[in-house]
Amino acid sequence: MSRRSGVLEFAVLGLLRESPMHGYELRKRLNTSLGVFRAFSYGSLYPCLKTLVGNGWLIEESGSASQDALAAPLSGRRAKIVYRLTAAGKERFEELLSHTGPDAWEDEHFGVRFAFFGQTSRDVRMRVLEGRRSRLEERLDKMRAAMARTRERLDDYTLELQRHGMESVEREVRWLNELIESERAGRDRRDGTAGQDRTTERDEGRPPQQDQSEDADGPPRHRGGSRPDPSDDTAK
Repeated sequence: MSRRSGVLEFAVLGLLRESPMHGYELRKRLNTSLGVFRAFSYGSLYPCLKTLVGNGWLIEESGSASQDALAAPLSGRRAKIVYRLTAAGKERFEELLSHTGPDAWEDEHFGVRFAFFGQTSRDVRMRVLEGRRSRLEERLDKMRAAMARTRERLDDYTLELQRHGMESVEREVRWLNELIESERAGRDRRDGTAGQDRTTERDEGRPPQQDQSEDADGPPRHRGGSRPDPSDDTAK
């Protein structure tokens, strides 16, 4: 499986985990919620859906008895097929969601992973963010070294284009630093509160309660302007 098809598999399973959808609705969600898939077509999506069905991760169901479905026998149109995640598909998505290898840090995959951070555990979020930051810092070092070697041979416009690319990467690194700082602050705050709660419970003779707030925090508030788009081509 190619890297791009693997990203599409992850996104399809993640969206269908929220609710069943038919193909057109799924494609629209991929385009609007996950901008990296704007260039995807039915020709790319439906083979992926068929593969997921063949693997037992999705099942196909007939659409609801809407006017379109009732009119289908008269008009000759087929009723829409709804795709639903199976129990095995949920397990597959959970497996992919826990993955923190280098693929999760790359430009194309990181944007999709970030879109599902609300369903991702805190420790996995931290590893993905730190891996992404490390990858961009390596890229930034190479860009600076390349500019230092070639700047005397380049015209002003080419130099300006290279500066623009570097500024895009630097902006995303700053954004990642803020996200990582917020994740750490949330973890420290949660751990400190949990410790105080458990101390109080022991003092009062109550059994300690299970902490349910580990992943309840939403995305941190961004300081200093708008967030960069992780799928922005200028950051590659």
